[in-house]
Amino acid sequence: MKIAIIADVLGEENNGTTITVKRLINHLKARGHQVEVVSPSAANETGFHQVKKIDFKIFNNYVKKNGVELAKPDKDLLKQVIGECDVVHILMPFAMGRAAMRVANELNKPVTTAFHVQPENVSSHFGLQKSKPINKYIYKNFYEHFYSHAEYIHCPTQFIADKLAEHGYAADFRVISNGVDHVFHAEKVEKPKEYADKFCILTTGRLSKEKCQKDLIDAVKKSKYADRIQIFIAGDGPLKNKLMRRGKKLKNPPVIMFRPKEELVKVINFCDLYVHPSYAEIESIACVEAITCGLVPVIADSKMSAAKHFALTEHNLYRSGDTDSLARQIDFMIENPQLRNDLRLRYIEYAERFRIEKCIDKMEEMFEDAIAHRHPGGETRT
Repeated sequence: MKIAIIADVLGEENNGTTITVKRLINHLKARGHQVEVVSPSAANETGFHQVKKIDFKIFNNYVKKNGVELAKPDKDLLKQVIGECDVVHILMPFAMGRAAMRVANELNKPVTTAFHVQPENVSSHFGLQKSKPINKYIYKNFYEHFYSHAEYIHCPTQFIADKLAEHGYAADFRVISNGVDHVFHAEKVEKPKEYADKFCILTTGRLSKEKCQKDLIDAVKKSKYADRIQIFIAGDGPLKNKLMRRGKKLKNPPVIMFRPKEELVKVINFCDLYVHPSYAEIESIACVEAITCGLVPVIADSKMSAAKHFALTEHNLYRSGDTDSLARQIDFMIENPQLRNDLRLRYIEYAERFRIEKCIDKMEEMFEDAIAHRHPGGETRT
């Protein structure tokens, strides 16, 4: 197949969406598909077409700091790329995605979409991530101006498919995990000497409000074992300096830095516990990567997060936003090493369903169905 992928945001691999999209592109190419990518990223690879970024004037520094630089639509380029492809996969419901949808419909090209951006990811930039009216409006806006014009929506989890249905979305929902790269696997890694006597806790993700890394720092302050705990925060983002200042009050200040996947695998495998405090999460590939390596998680039970469904026992959950609850679960895990070991083995087995090869199989099936206008039950639409 010749597949056009349209991405309003596709920069450095410091967020889950960019990582999973680039992984999809690379795996599709490895299977022999011709992939043409339109994005605002530097076009120094075969099949990549660069467009300009939207000029937000006085807000450009804020936009760049938050890593959400958006593509400016180039209709001529979109017509060229989309016109030559068998199927168009549009990743985000922003300006270029909407322009690509119009072009694809004009050219009568089959279209699939993806739901990678939760309304809470947008509203968090204004401190309104918990506002139901605002998020409801964003869901409606996304649907009316984008998703209602496509037959297929790739949903990384059943959680987000259910949310879309709740908000009146009507489409062929394809529930397909974004998948875990084969580099993530369990292996024996010795702790660095400086952390040999520490209980090491990892959290991974973009350093932004909805990811709630501050809750982990505050919970460790309340732990009975605070002096023994070393936090690792793997990620980058606008809240880095604030988190560093907050962590200085701990006896062992957090280690905060973005890590390439090869290095991250080593950190996952020498840590003792993974904490996922995020308030809003469509899938949380970071959490899946951790459990694939056998690192036992403690996850916020937020109603806006799919990650809570990765909890295999009550000890793998805590009340979202409640740092006392998180501190109790951390202490419980420290005091029960045998349980952690038993859960480690269960998580390694459980995570096999997220292997990238299985997920790419399903993505290929969705593209083929879109070309043939096939839907569940043998239904064909034209």
